Amino acid sequence: MAERDFYKILGVARGVTNDEIRKAYRKLARKYHPDINPGNKEAENKFKDISVAYEVLSDAKKRKLYDEFGEVGLASGFDAEKARAYQQWQQESASTGGTHTFEFNDLDDLGELFGGLGGMFGGRGRARRSGPRPGQDIEAALEIDFLDAVRGFQTTLSLQRPVACDVCHGSGSKGTTTCPVCNGTGYQTTGQGSTRFQRTCQRCSGTGKLPGDPCDNCRGSGRVLRTERVTVNIPPGAETGKRIRVPGKGEAGLQGGAPGDLYIIPRVRAHPLLERSGSDVTMDLPITVGEAIRGAAIEVPTPVGPVKVKVPHGAQSGQRLRIAGKGVQGHGKTPAGNLYLRLMIRVPKDEVKQDVIDTIDRAYDQDIRKDIHL
Repeated sequence: MAERDFYKILGVARGVTNDEIRKAYRKLARKYHPDINPGNKEAENKFKDISVAYEVLSDAKKRKLYDEFGEVGLASGFDAEKARAYQQWQQESASTGGTHTFEFNDLDDLGELFGGLGGMFGGRGRARRSGPRPGQDIEAALEIDFLDAVRGFQTTLSLQRPVACDVCHGSGSKGTTTCPVCNGTGYQTTGQGSTRFQRTCQRCSGTGKLPGDPCDNCRGSGRVLRTERVTVNIPPGAETGKRIRVPGKGEAGLQGGAPGDLYIIPRVRAHPLLERSGSDVTMDLPITVGEAIRGAAIEVPTPVGPVKVKVPHGAQSGQRLRIAGKGVQGHGKTPAGNLYLRLMIRVPKDEVKQDVIDTIDRAYDQDIRKDIHL
């Protein structure tokens, strides 16, 4: 099928200025725009051709290639230098014995010369098809309790996400029609005179088919919005702002493409007693004066249940005790963190007998503030 004449489509002559091309495009775009011609397929196709023509002729580089090689010069992977080398070879061949009709199916001896042109040639190249397209990822915020973040947990979220249309199964159309540009072959033959190129049809991307009327259920999008309940496993160690991936629970793909992923964005609530640093957790533990002096075995709550802890005799306020494996719980190859107890000596609020206080004071064998200097 003959290639399109972009100058003729815009109604301008070769060599016109960019301003003239712009004016011609704007005039035709207003006339054939789909919003002005709703439901008019002919006007819609005309508008597409006008848009393609303007895209090429308004770009100096594309326009130069088009002027020299026609539409084939715009194909992905086209190498102008190699094409010029072939044209020279063809001209020399014609001058020695007449016209040579060049078929790219017979390019075995010229493979090295035209190797960079790849799939733009028929026979050896493959048509590029639109093919499946993966769905987009989506995000959902989730407020998490501090202890749930430390332990890990399972929850169920209710969220809206685009899923494949049940009616058209994600195609977006009621069916397909034969491409009128390539007549269902998937290829177009272009070029001038004896120089002929075969390339993938741009209209149908080499499929030979075009989508039919839009699906009534999804209005041509291929997807519909649906509310779903999704079960999510939140692993131990969730942190505010650190995304958690749930594979395959994002937007549905198009044309059979894989779905995107769901990413949970946690916001962990603060805890009145616990602090966290990475996989370790710290808690202030009040102890009595007597427990600090003589030592004691006391029961302490942890994120995974109570444990017995030995407070050493002579313990000081601020001293830390480590309980291995009682911080953020391990999962997979990640080991569990530790729980650190920061001892805080509490004196009685009620009045204490003076002789008891004097006895305690006499137990200090030196000035406890002797090393405080500024």
